[in-house]
Order: sequence, then C-alpha cells, then structure tokens
Amino acid sequence: MEPLYQYAWLIPVLPLIGAALVGSGLISYNQATNRLRQGNAVVIISLLGAAMVMSLSLLWSQLQGHAPVTQTLEWAAAGDFHLSMGVIIDPLTSVMLVIVTTVALLVMIYTDGYMAHDPGYVRFYAYLSLFSSSMLGLVISPNLVQIYIFWELVGMCSYLLIGFWYDRQAAADACQKAFITNRVGDFGLLLGILALYWATGSFEFAEIGENLETLIDTGALSSGMGVLFAVLVFLGPVAKSAQFPLHVWLPDAMEGPTPISALIHAATMVAAGVFLIARMFPVFEAVPAVLDIIAWTGAFTAFLGASIAITQNDIKKGLAYSTISQLGYMVMAMGVGAYSAGLFHLMTHAYFKAMLFLGSGSVIHGMEGVVGHNPDLAQDMRLMGGLRKYMPFTASTFLVGTLAICGIPPFAGFWSKDEILGAAFSANPALWVIGWLTAGITAFYMFRMYFSTFEGEFRGNDEEIRKQLSPEAHDDHGHDHSHSPHESPWTMTLPLVVLAIPSALIGLVGMPFANRFERFIHAPGEVVPTLAEMAEEFELSEFVVMAGSSVGIALLGITLASLMYLRQNIDPGAIAKTLQPLYQFSLNKWYFDELYDKVFVKGSRRLARQVMEVDYRIVDGAVNLTGLATLLSGEGLKYFETGRAQFYALTIFAAVLATVIFFGAT
Repeated sequence: MEPLYQYAWLIPVLPLIGAALVGSGLISYNQATNRLRQGNAVVIISLLGAAMVMSLSLLWSQLQGHAPVTQTLEWAAAGDFHLSMGVIIDPLTSVMLVIVTTVALLVMIYTDGYMAHDPGYVRFYAYLSLFSSSMLGLVISPNLVQIYIFWELVGMCSYLLIGFWYDRQAAADACQKAFITNRVGDFGLLLGILALYWATGSFEFAEIGENLETLIDTGALSSGMGVLFAVLVFLGPVAKSAQFPLHVWLPDAMEGPTPISALIHAATMVAAGVFLIARMFPVFEAVPAVLDIIAWTGAFTAFLGASIAITQNDIKKGLAYSTISQLGYMVMAMGVGAYSAGLFHLMTHAYFKAMLFLGSGSVIHGMEGVVGHNPDLAQDMRLMGGLRKYMPFTASTFLVGTLAICGIPPFAGFWSKDEILGAAFSANPALWVIGWLTAGITAFYMFRMYFSTFEGEFRGNDEEIRKQLSPEAHDDHGHDHSHSPHESPWTMTLPLVVLAIPSALIGLVGMPFANRFERFIHAPGEVVPTLAEMAEEFELSEFVVMAGSSVGIALLGITLASLMYLRQNIDPGAIAKTLQPLYQFSLNKWYFDELYDKVFVKGSRRLARQVMEVDYRIVDGAVNLTGLATLLSGEGLKYFETGRAQFYALTIFAAVLATVIFFGAT
C-alpha cells in the first residue's frame, strides 16, 4: 500500500497532537504557555498545515483514479460480535478532508488578528485544534460506531467554543442550548444505530443498506420499522445541521467568537449532518419514504431560515439563519436523490459562507473601535453603513460572497444551487417552488445586509440611533473610541482574499454540460455519464429556462433590496407597519424560542415538580412507613423477650390453643 494511504490516519492525529501539547502546557505551566502566545499558534497551524498537505495529496490521488482504500483493525470482539475501527479514503472523504483542513487553516490564521488581545488566545487555539481533529476523525470513519464517537467529540468541542466567553451570560446560555438540542438529535441517532444493528447485524454503511433492503423485500422486517429506524438516524443530521425542528440552537451559537461561526457553523460541524446523510444514502435508498421526509424537511427549513433572516439586524444572526436556509437546500437535494448536487452545494457553501462569517467578524472588529466592546452595538447593522470606504478588502470579499450565495453566475453558488433546483423540479415541482421562492428571499436579505453594512453613510456616530439601540452605552461614546471604523490587519484580510477565489470560481467544476464534480463524487452504485455524454445530453433551452428563472427571482430580490436600502425609494419601516403581524412573526423567529420555552423548558420544570411530589409523598413515604413499621414492631416485641422459659412455654401454649380454636371453628 502507498505510504500516503498507509499514514492517512495521521490527518486527524496531527491537530490532536497540537491540542494535547498546548492543552498540557495550559494545565501544567499556565503562565509560561500563555506568554508564548504566537508560538503556540504557530505549532498548531503548522500541524494542521501538514494535515492539509496530506489531504490535498489524497484528493489528487483520488482524482487520478486511485481506488478507494479502507484500513481497519479489530477493536472489540465477543462471540459473533466484531467491531472494527479504521480509515476510509474515497472521493467523498478526500473532498471533505480538503474542505475541513483548508477552511480550518484559514480560520486559524484569521484568529491571530481577531483574538489578538483576548486573554484566552492560547486556550482558543487549543479548542480549535481539538475540534479540527474531531471533525477530521468523523470524516475518515468507515462505520457508524466510529462516526458516532467523533460525532459526540464534535458536539463537545462546539460546547466549549460557543461558550468560550463563559463569563457572559448569553454565551453560557447559548452553549447549553446548543449542547442540549444536539443531545436530542444524537439520542435519536444512537437509537437508530442500535436498531439498524439489531436488524441487519452490521455497522458498515453499504452492508446495512443491502441487508435492510433484503429484510424489507422478504417481509422479515416491516417497511414501517425500516422507516422508523432510518428516521431515528436522520434525527442526528437534523440536530447537527440545524434542520427544523431542532434548528433553534444555531442562531444563539453566534455568541461565540466569530472564527467559530466560520469554522463550526458554516463550513464543518453543520456540514457533518449532510455528510452523514451522504454516508447513509444506501440505507435511506432502501426506504424511499424516508427520502421524502428528508426532502420536505430540507425544503421547509430552507424557507424557514430565509423568512427569518429578512428582518434580522444583527449581522451574525442574519448569516446564521442564512446558514440554516442553505443547509435546507443541501438536505432537500439529498431527499430528492440529487446526491452529488447536495455535496456540491456543501462544498461551495463552505467556502463562501466561511468568508461571509469572517467578513462579518472583520466588520465587528472595525466597529469595536467606534462603539467599544459591546456586541449589541458592534454587530447591529443599523449602526453601520458606508464601511466600504473604510474597509475596502472586507467589503469587496463580502460582495463576492453575497453574489455567490445569491446564485448570480458565474459565482460558485449559482452552479450548485441551480443543480439542486433542477433536481427538485424533476422530483416534485412543489419542492422547486419552495426552493425558487427561497432563492429570491435569499437575494433580498443578503443584499439588504450588504447595502446596510457597506453602502450609504456611516451611522456609527449617530447619537440618537446609539441611544435608541443601547441607552446604557450612550454615555461612554468618545472615551478612547475612534469616530470611524478601520480595516482589519492582514492576518484577517488575507484569509478573506484567499476564500474569495473558490467562492467565485470553484463552481465551475460542476457546470451541467461538463460536471466534473459529479463524475468524481456520485451515489454508490450510480452510473454517471462521461463528460462527452454530458455535453451531448445537455439541453441548452432547458438550462436557460431553469437557470433564468432562478437568476431572475434573485435579481428581483436584489432590485427590491436596492430600492429599500440603497436608493431608499421604498421605506422599509412603512412596509413593516403595513405588514406588522408578518413582520413581528419573522422578527421573533416564528416564536419557536417562546414555544419551546413554554412547552419544554417550563413544561419539564412542571413535570419535575410533579415527579418530586411523587418522590416525596409516595417513594419517601413508603420508605419512611417501612422504617416506622420496623420501629414499632421492634418496640412491641422487645417486651416478649424476658429470658424466662415459663413465659415462652405459656406463649407457645397460647398460640397452639388459638390455632386449635380457629381451625375448630372453621
């Protein structure tokens, strides 16, 4: 076996070594380790860089036609039970490895500038490295058990990173919310894994799919049970990829530092759910009803996220709901059988959304010089405007990302989103309508974000707006604060410029008349036409109609946003007053938080109080009654223990006499 594949297990181990070294230093020599701030960062970035080089080499090898490689070793065995751990390198793995390592590396470089003055700088790098290791381990896992182990490690790292500023109540609440919500989905995933093993006797993806299909076809397992098992597994991706109804944790997760938003909540962790659906695709194909559930869940989530994003004033919250919406597109693609289209959008979205999040962090970094370290003000788009002349690199790259996510050709998002919409139209026109409308809403809220942030006049020094948004922060303006924002340092702008390249160009590998991405990554067992056959089968008229409709509604959304937020020919406030119920419905996020708080949080507290009453009155009462009965019986019987044989004989005689009388009477 080639050394490149033989040592592929080092890819997740290298960042783990970095996290272990820095973590050990923080535990054993805290002050000395914290003084070597950039030295620790260099070590961690170098180790991840080595993992990235190995990942790129594996991708190149796979592109050259190298056969997939699986290496396993027996980890546990008992009778007929055998559990293996190992590494799988195939086209899907190689692409995911490159996505994770490249985005993680750029985020780590960006972090040096963003967290430069944070006292937790070194600890943050240790967490980032541990997360990267966990995500890479998940990607190379060859079976469900190993995936579940790394799945939970990723969840743990997200808890640590979202709650990094744990002294802030909002961050502490957000990491708990993310952790608990993901545990709901992960419990379903665990039940699904165990149920599938019970039914099929395997943890291997392809084997589970084949055995499950055979069991259903022969009637050994009812189709309803097969659907239930598959839906339980799907609950894991629902939580991890923030799909309805477990989507509520992702917007709150923006309380963590912005590099986390780019790494975890745009490019890697949330993509793990879509990745697992891809790995489990042979299983879901065996129960087609589950694919319908997946498709409609994704479609509804896409519309839900977009409909909430249009009213958000916090730049990071707007991008968070945008992420939920785009993840919905990917899940919908998987549900309609467009395997390669969903993964293609995963790849393009990873790059342009990571850039957008890092761009928002650059904006926040620049705004903090004006408004201070007040997240409510630094992230509020109502205090921005005109930042393009102060932050040209950030503005230019943010515009590239905005065009990409809006699906404007030739940017990356156009090719991947259009492929999903085409597949949805072929499967069910109703799904296409939802996706098409969502594309228009996406273009509107993204250009609303861009115009409000980078165009027009700067509003950060408007005392009236500042006082209205945060009265308590009004009086500190002018104390050590600048009157204009500033561009971020090169460590922050360089990753933005680098990410702008794939955001603009990487979609070209998936053009419908020469879809190299689909040739490389496709569903197991699917026969894919050659590039020459694709060119022959390509129908220009159909492409023009489908692509034209999606671009047309995107341009309509952009035009509406420009009239409202650039030229100001239309007053958004007047529209909000006219459509007040709908505006409030969107602004309050469809009231999901309030509903969940009332039903689950307060409901569970009421249930806990009732259980406590049962415990106090019945369980404790029974225990106390037993003790009382023992005490009273002991107190009563002690008077019969006299030590006199005559008394004992009399007692026995009385007992025998009573027994004779009783039985004689009956």
